[in-house]
Amino acid sequence: MENLAAKYTHIKGWGIDADPSNDPTYPLKYHMPTEHDGYNWERPVQQSQDVEVLQSIERPSLPAVFGTSVAPQGLSGQIRRYAFKYSESHYGHWLPLLLADRVNMVEGLVDDLKQGHIPNIFAEKGWKAEWKYNPVGLVTKVATTVLITTAIFAFVTRKKDKR
Repeated sequence: MENLAAKYTHIKGWGIDADPSNDPTYPLKYHMPTEHDGYNWERPVQQSQDVEVLQSIERPSLPAVFGTSVAPQGLSGQIRRYAFKYSESHYGHWLPLLLADRVNMVEGLVDDLKQGHIPNIFAEKGWKAEWKYNPVGLVTKVATTVLITTAIFAFVTRKKDKR
């Protein structure tokens, strides 16, 4: 069998960590006792919490500084609260968060319409650029969406056959 290293030498950077004298884990393997002094630090002042902050179940407390723009609200907020009942290593955490983002987008559209603002979905979704650079993909995407929406609408509004 051919030497594995020789087989891939044409790839830039291949085997860069094979030389033990150039070991990237060096600082973690060999450290001086004084190097751990930097781990002892004073915790910053806790940021005030004036809105609901959803928190991972792996963390016992909020970090000193956190970011949130809007408290969870509506159906998307309920989905997010449900997601944070699960560990971050579980699909039950991430999939509902993805769904909550999509639901939140629809809630934003409804909120815009309530306030009398008609959103320019064509511009906001970047369809002008997609029409210019990928017209077949855009037509396929729109046709698929229309087909699925029509099928769902037909299924929901069908009349039950009474026999």
